[in-house]
Amino acid sequence: MSDLILFWHRRDLRISDNIGLTQANQQSEKVVGVFCLDQNILKRDDIAPARITYMIGCLQHLQKGYQEVGSQLLILSGKPTEAIPKLATFLEVKVVCWNLDVEPYSRERDRQVREILETANIQVRTSWDQLLHCPEEIFTTTSKAYSVYTPFWKTWISKKKSHPVNTPRLKGLTAEKLEQIKQFGVIELPTAQELGFNWENPLILEPGETMALEKLKEFCHYPIYSYQEQRNFPSVDGTSQLSPALKFGAIGIRTVWAKTQELVENCSSNEAFESIETWRKELAWREFYQYVMYHYPELEKGPYRETGKNFPWENNQEYFQAWCEGKTGYPIVDAAMRQLNETGWMHNRSRMIVASFLTKDLMINWQWGEKYFMQKLIDGDLSANNGGWQWSVSSGMDAKPLRIFNPASQAQKYDPEAEYIRGWVSELRSVDTEYLVTGNIPMDERIAVGYPAPIVDHKKRQQLFKSVYQKPKN
Repeated sequence: MSDLILFWHRRDLRISDNIGLTQANQQSEKVVGVFCLDQNILKRDDIAPARITYMIGCLQHLQKGYQEVGSQLLILSGKPTEAIPKLATFLEVKVVCWNLDVEPYSRERDRQVREILETANIQVRTSWDQLLHCPEEIFTTTSKAYSVYTPFWKTWISKKKSHPVNTPRLKGLTAEKLEQIKQFGVIELPTAQELGFNWENPLILEPGETMALEKLKEFCHYPIYSYQEQRNFPSVDGTSQLSPALKFGAIGIRTVWAKTQELVENCSSNEAFESIETWRKELAWREFYQYVMYHYPELEKGPYRETGKNFPWENNQEYFQAWCEGKTGYPIVDAAMRQLNETGWMHNRSRMIVASFLTKDLMINWQWGEKYFMQKLIDGDLSANNGGWQWSVSSGMDAKPLRIFNPASQAQKYDPEAEYIRGWVSELRSVDTEYLVTGNIPMDERIAVGYPAPIVDHKKRQQLFKSVYQKPKN
């Protein structure tokens, strides 16, 4: 058996600040990367074209990164439980390394791969990389997993954060060996189109490690200092838009945290510190959702709270289609859905608004919306998406579960000049601002511009939802 190590990339599509890759390099300078185009995932019906396009772009940059540090990134296609052990055996590697994940499918897949490799006398070494603190590191004083964010945050923020790890220098396969493995099944990296995913619109974040680092630099140069004030206004470019990079690990979370620490140490005002801390809390929310998915894997399949189980959803298919297309007659809702459909991304405030509307106004099962988001979002992530929807629908881990967003009051507060609405609902650009933010557009004007009447009455529907939600369960 050679001294070659195989490093299996999944949600860590970068060279720098990669704990597992760096640790592999500490064991041997001969490290080769591999990524498997997992057909168990690609054949699902909730995969977004924008997300695959971004992922393939990140892989292109990762291959170049491997060349720059002296090695190669190999591409496989198939089932990882078959492809990874076969490649490891063919290359006669002594160790296969990878970074761990929290999702139920990933954990079971990894368990199977580990078992097969160890049966073949190939060592397995794993690390936690995508979180600042692994899920087994944070517990309550009674050694239980947290189920509410605020106490989780207090414990999480009190713990020392690791620094970014060094970029490795590697040695890869010889030209002769590279030629041999082509016969084994290593393929050229396909395009998203060749995989059956077509996305022709611009991506909100260009793929790859370099662009993710540049985006972090831009955000921390100015926008982060007004994040507390600007983050809720969807017409303002006030968020980092790093979520795709964090989803696929195009940037290391320690690199991100280290940058915030640098800003805190050089902070010159309380306002600036509060904005930085608010963004840090959003990073902690990301970790909280992954933490609870790890400790409560049943969340993937259904609601956390009993009130969310066996809820009498109406599930009107016509209402759902109108919601998907951004044709509900509620301007702020429609703007958000059209932003999603056209860009593969949606502002977080907008995500909360449309989630509340789908579940509380239309009384449609939140899992319909959860799936639709995953079919569209460039940053679609099981933990964050599931956590956000369960928070919005009042079935998740939240100290204040019942909340209903009024589309009109949300628009008046967070889009007061209707810039966001006009930006995405083109037929409403000539309509008075007051009509747009209140939603009280006269019927004759709706007809004139070709905009639909509201499909439901918000006031009546919120009353109905409350009565059903609060009804005693037998």
